[in-house]
Amino acid sequence: MTNPKPSVESLPQETLDFAHRMFDAARDNDAELLLQAIDAGLPANLTNDKGNTLLMLAAYNGHAGLVKELLTRGADGNRANDQGQSPLAGAVFKGHDEVVRVLVEGGADPRNGRPTAIQTARMFKRDELLEVLGATDDDMKEPLPGIPGPPH
Repeated sequence: MTNPKPSVESLPQETLDFAHRMFDAARDNDAELLLQAIDAGLPANLTNDKGNTLLMLAAYNGHAGLVKELLTRGADGNRANDQGQSPLAGAVFKGHDEVVRVLVEGGADPRNGRPTAIQTARMFKRDELLEVLGATDDDMKEPLPGIPGPPH
């Protein structure tokens, strides 16, 4: 007989508070706190209730150094949130060019997610990033989807 998976409601408040501190650390670029926790065993791909990973929150908020460190600790640069958004597309949308470069160098797929990073660059006229993203002629002909809301 297996034990059922615990629900969020069954977690102690201290655990939930700790998780919230970690997501805030990713948003606020508190790299020392967050990386120490990951090095001590916190999953690098921890997600919040909207499916946003620590990497997504760091990328969306423009923290290139933290993004690089999270990638080296096993964070998945292609993991999309519950809305299908990738960290790379989020960084393109926010105009965080250095984060875009770090994610691409770390193996993030510019064709992953909805919309893709390439589609996002096209929608928001971030033409300077199309080369970084490796956009092809076929990518430029692809229809553009609608725009989802920002990650939280």
